[in-house]
Formats: sequence, structure tokens, C-alpha cells
Amino acid sequence: MNLFSITSVLLIIYLSTLSTGFNINAQTVSEDKSHCQKIEVVGLNDTTNYVILRDKLIYLNGWDTLNQPNFWRKLMQTPPDSGYINIGSTRQILAKWHIDDWENLPDEKKQAYRDSIKQYYNLPETEHIYFTSGKSDFYRFENVLEAIHKAIPIFEQQGVDPFYAEAILLIESPNKLQKSPVGADGHFQLMKKVAIQMGLKVNKQVDERKDFDKSAMAAAKLIKTVCIPYTDTILKDLNIPRDTTALWYRLLVLHVYHAGAYNVRQAAKDIKNPQPSLELIKQLWTIEKGNFRNASQNYSQLILASLMEFEKMLYEKAKYIYVCE
Repeated sequence: MNLFSITSVLLIIYLSTLSTGFNINAQTVSEDKSHCQKIEVVGLNDTTNYVILRDKLIYLNGWDTLNQPNFWRKLMQTPPDSGYINIGSTRQILAKWHIDDWENLPDEKKQAYRDSIKQYYNLPETEHIYFTSGKSDFYRFENVLEAIHKAIPIFEQQGVDPFYAEAILLIESPNKLQKSPVGADGHFQLMKKVAIQMGLKVNKQVDERKDFDKSAMAAAKLIKTVCIPYTDTILKDLNIPRDTTALWYRLLVLHVYHAGAYNVRQAAKDIKNPQPSLELIKQLWTIEKGNFRNASQNYSQLILASLMEFEKMLYEKAKYIYVCE
């Protein structure tokens, strides 16, 4: 799309839907008023334009003001040689440490330090005090642009909201393809058993989780046939109507994708006064039940943080950004 061929549109700097004042060099051409839009990114690669998604609901509904995703945004900007002491339930940062200084502390001194924090802040014994290291080496969002561009039409062909593709790719493999400690592999981090159930070949000779198109189709199928139906079952248990375009709904689906339907369903039983809003997701961030623990709580926090940091990178580095017709 050529900028000078577009008529009767307003060229504006995209400030209205962003929460805080990072510098935006890219210019946005926009007529579409819907909250979820395809955008074409120009200028991040000399030869390729990328079509990706942006969702204004993060800003319109105040998700960008929450401490938890903003904590992860800070970690995504912090090199791995340092990290932050933080309160698990709120992600309040208490101190910054060099990683060597923390790791060289004897375990008993680490525990004494955690105990002193709980006492000073009058925290319950069950509260977790974490040291979380910087992750700027992992979250290199320029490296995932092509994957998102390729995944969107694959998800659409499968009849699945491409938001899920973008969100998963941003947090599962934003830098390079790698295998998780629990055995998940490929761009969409599918477990072997799940991948086989979704039609992929995974054996000693071949692992189709490493085939981008096939793994994207398998992930879309998993979301369509397993994650969304089980999410709807969880909402029925909570007496909450489904709203497939709501951000809280899509984050709940992604919790099921990551933690499994059973674990999310067990955790959801502890939600108090469940409402169809961000409060439902915020409660999941503090609930520990069975195998739904820290990594599961963090999943949607990381998604929100990644979406905002990804958008920040685009508007700082892209030459032009168009809203696709």
C-alpha cells in the first residue's frame, strides 16, 4: 500500500490508544474504529511488510494500568544479569539485585531476607517473595514479526481468532525456537501427546511441531476443539455468559491452552463473585490450586506485557503503520 495513493484519510500519530509516553516515530493511517484491527507494518525490513494485529481493549479497559503486566514489561527491558525482588501476588518491586549477588547468597540468608520482607510489609506466611531475573535476551520482538505474519492467515483459515496466534507466538518463541524443560516444542510449544492428538507426527524420525505451518494448524485446532469449549464449560460453572471478543475471555482461553482445562477449572472454583471482566483474570493471578501455580498465574500477565511491548517496539521502529481495509 502506497501512502500517497490513499485518499480521504487522516494521517495521524497513533497516540489515542496508547497509555504512556514512549516516543512514536511511525505514522498511522486509520479509519477503522473497531477495537481489534489488522495493521500493516512498513520499514522494519527493507524488503517485507508485515500484517499483524493490534487490540485497543488493552488500553480502553485499563489492562495497561495493572501492576502485574507492567512488572513483566520492566523485566522484558532488563538484561539477564540483574533482576528484582518482588511480592508474588502483586508483583510489587522491592529491590534490584545483580544476579550474581543473589545467587551467591546461601539459601538460609535468602530465606531470612524473604522473612524480613514479609514481616516489614505485614504479609501472610503463604505469600511468595521472588527474585525474577531480567528477560531482555528472550523477548526480542522483532524476531517474531514474520511468524505472526504467517500465522494469522493460517488461524483464519481454521476459523480461529488470529489474536490467539499472535499472543502465543509473542511469549512462547519471540526470539528463537527452543524446547521447554517439560517437553513442549515448536513455535506454539505443543506437548508431544497434544501434538499427536491434533494430527501431527512426532516420533524418533520426525517432529512436525518444528514445521511452522503444521504446528500453527495444530495450535488453531487445539484452541477451536479443546480450549474454547472447555473455557465455555468453566464459564457455565461460574454462571458467566461467554463473550468471545472480550479480552478477559480470550485470556481465559489462553490459560486453558497453557495450563490445561482441568487445572484452570479447579482454580476457577476459588474465584469469588465471578464477573465477566478483568477482575476474573486478576483473581486467577492470585489463586494457587493443584498444578495451577506461579507459571500458570503469570501466563496472561506475560501476554498483556508482550502485546504492549510489541506495540511499543513497532511504533518506535517502524516507518509507517497502516490499518488494513
